[in-house]
Amino acid sequence: MLLPIEPGPQGLREKLVQSIYSQRRKFATAAAGGLVCVLAWHVVFGANGFSSYEAKRQQTKQLAAQIETLQQENSKLADHNARLKNDKGAIEESIRKQLHFAKPDEVIVTVQDAPAQPAPH
Repeated sequence: MLLPIEPGPQGLREKLVQSIYSQRRKFATAAAGGLVCVLAWHVVFGANGFSSYEAKRQQTKQLAAQIETLQQENSKLADHNARLKNDKGAIEESIRKQLHFAKPDEVIVTVQDAPAQPAPH
């Protein structure tokens, strides 16, 4: 609840109003400066600011490299698929590799990896 302002000398009230009126530019300048500071912070650190923009650029480069790798792999698989559809020798080679089949005069030699040695203490 606000207390009523008692009427005082008319000159004091006029001086107060005139003081506030003359200071309005300083208040407006301070408010505008505060707004500029808030906007600058948002531009640099906000959700779509420069900081996140740089992270998005790095992510874009990584994804472009991944797309390039996947396109090369896709091309190799398409070539392999075409060879399997058209070349009986490629079909035979693929079956022999995957199922470990051998021709009657061939010998299959399997080499096992050396067992992992424990690290010395």
